[in-house]
Amino acid sequence: MNYTQLTAAVKAYAENDFPQAVGAGGLTSAEQIARFVQQAEQRIYNSIQFPALRKNVTGNATSGNKYLGAPVDWLATYSLARINADGSYEYLLNKDVNYIRQSFPYPAVTGAPEYYAVFDQNTFILGPTPNASYSMELHYFYYPESITTANTTWLGDNFDSLLLYGTLLEAAAFMKSDADVIKNYSDRYNEAFQLAKQLGDGKDRQDAYRSGQVRYPVK
Repeated sequence: MNYTQLTAAVKAYAENDFPQAVGAGGLTSAEQIARFVQQAEQRIYNSIQFPALRKNVTGNATSGNKYLGAPVDWLATYSLARINADGSYEYLLNKDVNYIRQSFPYPAVTGAPEYYAVFDQNTFILGPTPNASYSMELHYFYYPESITTANTTWLGDNFDSLLLYGTLLEAAAFMKSDADVIKNYSDRYNEAFQLAKQLGDGKDRQDAYRSGQVRYPVK
C-alpha cells in the first residue's frame, strides 16, 4: 500500500475527508492525515524491532579525542565496534558517562577504546581516549523516512493493515469517535500488531537450525 492508497483508505473507512476547519487548527486535509500517519508510524516503530529499522555506519575515532560523533538520524544503539588493523572486530561495552569519567579520569592517558557511553544526542564518549585513529562501526536504530514523503515504505508494503488501523486509531481520537468505533479499530490494530510482533521480534530474530521452526500445537 502506497501513501495515495493509504490516504484514500483512511478517508473511506472514517467516512471523512477531513476538511480544513477552525477546530482542526487550520490544517488542510492532507496535513491532518499526514499527522495521523506519522503518529501511527512512531507508535509502531517504537514497539517492534523490524530489521528495516536498523542501520550500519562506519566512522573514525581520532587519536587523542575521547568523543565520537553520532549520525544525525541515530535514536538508539545496538552495538559499537572498533575495527582493528587486521580487520577483526572488538565490540565496546556500553557504560554510563560517570563510569567512563571515573575509570579514565585523565584524557591524556590513551589506549584502544574498550567502553563507550552516550554523552548527548550527538556524541559518544570513549574510554580510554583513543591512542590512534580507529575505524568504528555503529549498528543503530533509526526512524526510516515516513510514507507521507517516501510514498512507499517497508511497513506499507509488508504490513499495510497495521499502518492502516494505527492511522485510523489516531484519526478516531481526533474525531472524538464513539467508543465502539475506537474499540473496533483497536481490536483490528492489535490483531495486526501481534502478527507483526511475531515477525519483527520473533521470526526475524531466530535461527531455524538452533531455534527450530515455528510450531503451533495441533488440537
